[in-house]
Amino acid sequence: PTDRAAYGRLSQLLTLGNRRAAKGSCRLFRADLAGHAEGLRFIALPPDTLDADAADRLLADLRDYRARFAPDLSLAASHRYRGDDARRFAVLSELTAAARTPLAATNDVLYHAPSRRPLQDVLTCIRERCTIDSAGYRLAANAERHLKPPEEMARLFRRHPEAIARSLEIAESCRFSLDELRYEYPDETVGSGETAQQTLVRLTGIGAAGRYPEGVPAKVEAAIAHEFALIEQLGYAPYFLTVHDIVRFARSRGILCQGRGSAANSAVCYCLGITAVDPARSDLLFERFISAARGEPPDIDVDFEHERREEVIQYLYEKYSRERAGLAATVIRFRARSALREVATAMGLSADTVARLATATRIGRRSDFDEERIAEQGLDPAEPRLAQALALARELIGFPRHLSQHVGGFVITRGALHELCPIQNAAMAGRTVIEWDKDDIDALGILKVDVLALGMLTCIRRAFDLIAAHHGRMLTLATVPPEDPAVYEMLSRADSLGVFQVESRAQMTMLPRLRPRTFYDLVIEVAIVRPGPIQGDMVHPYLRRRNGQEPVEFPSEALREVLGKTLGVPLFQEQAMRIAIVAAGFTPGEADQLRRSMATFKNTGTVTAFRDKMVGGMLARGYQREFAERCFRQIEGFGTYGFPESHAASFALLVYVSAWLKRHYPAAFACALLNSQPMGFYAPAQIVRDAQEHGVEVLPPDVNFSDWDNSLQGGALRLGFRQIKGFGEADAERLVAARDAGYRDAFDLWRRSALPASALDTLADADAFRSLGLDRRQALWAIRGLGEAPLPLFAGLDRPAATEEPVALPEMSLGEHVVEDYSRLSLSLKCHPLTLLRDQLTARGLVPAARLARVRSGQRLAVAGLVTVRQRPGTAKGVIFVTLEDETAVANLIVPPPVFEKFRKALISARLLAAMGRVENRERVVHLLVDRLWDLTPLLAGLAERSEPGRDFPDGRNFH
Repeated sequence: PTDRAAYGRLSQLLTLGNRRAAKGSCRLFRADLAGHAEGLRFIALPPDTLDADAADRLLADLRDYRARFAPDLSLAASHRYRGDDARRFAVLSELTAAARTPLAATNDVLYHAPSRRPLQDVLTCIRERCTIDSAGYRLAANAERHLKPPEEMARLFRRHPEAIARSLEIAESCRFSLDELRYEYPDETVGSGETAQQTLVRLTGIGAAGRYPEGVPAKVEAAIAHEFALIEQLGYAPYFLTVHDIVRFARSRGILCQGRGSAANSAVCYCLGITAVDPARSDLLFERFISAARGEPPDIDVDFEHERREEVIQYLYEKYSRERAGLAATVIRFRARSALREVATAMGLSADTVARLATATRIGRRSDFDEERIAEQGLDPAEPRLAQALALARELIGFPRHLSQHVGGFVITRGALHELCPIQNAAMAGRTVIEWDKDDIDALGILKVDVLALGMLTCIRRAFDLIAAHHGRMLTLATVPPEDPAVYEMLSRADSLGVFQVESRAQMTMLPRLRPRTFYDLVIEVAIVRPGPIQGDMVHPYLRRRNGQEPVEFPSEALREVLGKTLGVPLFQEQAMRIAIVAAGFTPGEADQLRRSMATFKNTGTVTAFRDKMVGGMLARGYQREFAERCFRQIEGFGTYGFPESHAASFALLVYVSAWLKRHYPAAFACALLNSQPMGFYAPAQIVRDAQEHGVEVLPPDVNFSDWDNSLQGGALRLGFRQIKGFGEADAERLVAARDAGYRDAFDLWRRSALPASALDTLADADAFRSLGLDRRQALWAIRGLGEAPLPLFAGLDRPAATEEPVALPEMSLGEHVVEDYSRLSLSLKCHPLTLLRDQLTARGLVPAARLARVRSGQRLAVAGLVTVRQRPGTAKGVIFVTLEDETAVANLIVPPPVFEKFRKALISARLLAAMGRVENRERVVHLLVDRLWDLTPLLAGLAERSEPGRDFPDGRNFH
């Protein structure tokens, strides 16, 4: 494109071709080119082979193209060192003369230096899905397709200087720069006869009156006035109106949503209902959200129920059209494991070798290809082909692999989006994606609204609905009773399974140490277990000060205002910015530049400039050098992982609400959690167990009582058909629709529901016929006497025309039932598997997990349990955290790197894992520091023999 208008036509042309084809393809016709040709320079690429027939076809094409594009058409020529360059150039010269089309010098570049040729060959094999041995002519003949200096290009084209001149002339004529792109916000949301700013002021006033019925606090009024001035100065009012409209739509459909992130710094966002963080209760820096010095648009994240976000996405497409709205792209890059797997396959290594290499690879780390780990897999890393594969895989790490869609970043424009950037179809039906990623969008100052999915919002909304239906209490995020001591007491015991953000091992370890008592404690809890505070060595000083083990001191009153809430320890990005402002003399804009530069200190070298400015500024204001340098080290420790207080505050609200639901309505919370899966750290078995420990009666799925979703029945939690593996929602709907007052027996169920035998088998395998007086074996036998579906002639019969003699079936043992329960439901309400194995475990010296909490710190014990969670946080320096579950409790294991390396296979593959180590019991936090592991999974195979018939249900429970 020679200018901005031509760039828009090129982008529109590519969009046209992209939208006609599936993702990754573009389908264009010559008429399309002609319709978008103005201002564009075209270069025709000749085919690789230029025999007489190909030359004739190319001449016809050139004449056709010249008629459409002259004088903007050229014919490409490049030297490939394939031995036929002289003849090829002769043919091209004849063609240019015959078609009156100039020759243009090109270089056909694929890599910057010849040394990259092997990697290019491997990438070709990956793309073509072939091996290096079978690639043949799909690979280049030499390594000449690299960048060449001007002198070399002049030498190569010394016999065709006109080609060089043409290329220079084309380059000179194409003066378009991406800097010329101008983005305009959409204006549909502006009120009639108003400017965007006037509409924003009016809506904010209405919202403020609703938020503060007793009057807007002076602090909030001042914040709103300050924000209005900056919003008007930068012209961002339409942006706020757009986000407000999206949130309004979601709430009109009953979709729970909440803004978070930087937007929570805004009083205007709070009054508009975009966020739920009250500026009257916080001290957040608006410049963290919008900065005049930064000169780029704000970025608002809004979370929606994950099951209903698509409704919001389609609303945006409908409101703004596909021509004006699209999702941003994300560049997916090769990581260690994917690079090694694909390179090894392209190099022709066997599938078995590729699998072993993948096993020996740690995800995302360059140092993973070490000889010791590869040798453990029985491979020789010095073998030439394997060694070359490893070297090429290391080069490939970080390369773009494919273009995917952003998780929810929407770009919306006033004019045609396809004039800014090409649009393509996403792999997912009903979605279109621009070709640029988040960094591209930021660089050009383009508005992006993050329409994100959050499973916990789905869970909370479902819980609210259950409470309204069964308890008659209507709740919203804003009306959940605040500051409930019982909720904080529960969290202080780390009783937080299923609670948003604080259910990980690290958070459960922190909760008893932090012992939250207020909402702001939850804000700190969310933020403190993050890489930034951990790497900046901020966690332990904060805890010592909180527990009175260290004095809380402030070097100045100015810093007391900044750090008072966090006891003098910076925990949030906003605090780092405020320190720079009040203690070092930074402007708000400069402080934001400091925040943004944290991520690139080591790469860009800007650390020196910021350190000198900050330390020098603090020294000039009377602070000690040691304190100034320590402040900067703490700020630097945040890197890309510093957590904004605004973000933590938005999340803390969901922490509190989900914890409140768990504490006061455990059955509804567990039911909602199960119906919102998959989400969080824990499987349904752990959620059900936790509910039972909180006094919830849990009933199994049953053909006469269950719905598709889990439900509440008489205060008990009834498992739904969705918990049965292999049973579809459509079959469940048919079963429920035909049920009426209930099914009398298997024949009645079969006749009325018309379910296929395969679906009935699945229900029987799940032991869902108990209300019909049949256990799973009896139900399966009864189903065997039924057909695929009742024929119309017999559909009215109450019973089959003939019946078989009753058969005395052998009674199933408890162990058999438990095995089948786990097979179909991934849990069992009858018995925990380890109850049946306890005798064997005790004989091996393994104690129940509940005993860990009752022994002194330092005592050695061995436990065993089902593996429920394995975690290796990036900040844990290679330490693995494992959670085991037995019939008495859960055991939290800490596995140091040497132990992991020694027992890697057992830790990675075991379903039933035994561990020996030293108990650590401090501040109500109990761990087992492991020094030995072994895999007991084979014991699970013998569960079916671990109990006798007739002893299935010793407590007399009725399981339907």
